[in-house]
Amino acid sequence: MKAVLTVLFLIISNIFMTFAWYGHLKLQEMKISSNWPLIAVIFFSWGIALFEYMFQVPANRIGFSGNGGPFSLLQLKVMQEVITLVIFCIFTKIFFNGETLQWNHFVAFALLVLAVYFVFMK
Repeated sequence: MKAVLTVLFLIISNIFMTFAWYGHLKLQEMKISSNWPLIAVIFFSWGIALFEYMFQVPANRIGFSGNGGPFSLLQLKVMQEVITLVIFCIFTKIFFNGETLQWNHFVAFALLVLAVYFVFMK
């Protein structure tokens, strides 16, 4: 159950992270935040990132083997990176139609999936 909860929290955390890091670009494109000063954009993103941390920190605490969880620190990190990439690709396809995924992006993604495989190998 800890493994499932960890992955679920990592997914939720990364959804918030992606919106915090890249959502302001969509708001700017939509002319919602195009006149905001940079500091306002930063605080807006920090507000979203607070929710990221509300899931990321518990995911790492629950999942870390040093706390009785099923994953090593390296496994948590590599999983988080792959989840980040998946969420980012979905976000990009939904919100940024002009961005296209090309063959080299898919090769890079496959290499990250291989990284997950190798980090979990005994």
